[in-house]
Amino acid sequence: MIYVCIPTHNEASTVGVLLWKTRNVLGEFDRDYRLVVHDDASTDETPDVLQRYRRSVPLTILRSEERIGYGASVERLLRHVKDDAPYPKRDCAVVLQADFTESPEDIVSLVKVLEGGADIVAGVAEEVDEEQKPTRMVRWAARKFLRGVMGGAPISDPLPGLRAYRIIVLKKAFRELEDGGPLIRSDGWAANVELLGKLAPHARRIAEVPTRVRYDLKARPSRFRPWRTFLGLAKLRGSIWSNVDVEAA
Repeated sequence: MIYVCIPTHNEASTVGVLLWKTRNVLGEFDRDYRLVVHDDASTDETPDVLQRYRRSVPLTILRSEERIGYGASVERLLRHVKDDAPYPKRDCAVVLQADFTESPEDIVSLVKVLEGGADIVAGVAEEVDEEQKPTRMVRWAARKFLRGVMGGAPISDPLPGLRAYRIIVLKKAFRELEDGGPLIRSDGWAANVELLGKLAPHARRIAEVPTRVRYDLKARPSRFRPWRTFLGLAKLRGSIWSNVDVEAA
């Protein structure tokens, strides 16, 4: 089973089309799949759009009545699928953005590599369309700033969120939480970095595949906050990374 996990907040203009396109892509891929959306207290028509698509796609909808943020939204999705998956050693979760910056077509590439034996497969943005200057600057600065941390990191770029995780890795990571607290305490790009750091020690093999990021298809103003993002990444500088071999797919 492929669980496509989509954190969502006020994405009424894109989330329906995204669900339909993902359905078409995975239908041709001929694998069992389920789309799992967390609606993070949307105030637009996102809830209505999601309800309409329940009739035509295999969809589970989770919702928070109060805004919890991207990192907590991703964690809630991953907690749900790790409890729902019938075959944790075979099933996987793929995190996909709802604003069309990431393509559902890239899910196939990630899952194929995971089926080849990897436990985590990370999408690495080799092609970025219409990336704004502040985004480029933070991406560049973060790689430089995190160099000490990334020396033992399992992938070349831990910032993008498009990844596939074998469910057994999620189960092991959540089981290791001693205080029952959150797995992800950061938000935005920092949450993607933190999640990789928490899951990497439980993965036997991690691979990466090239993906394309499409900022030109975003239908709403960007929520990216360069300074806040950089400060979030700075808090992770002291994180401890496991010695995990990287295989570039």
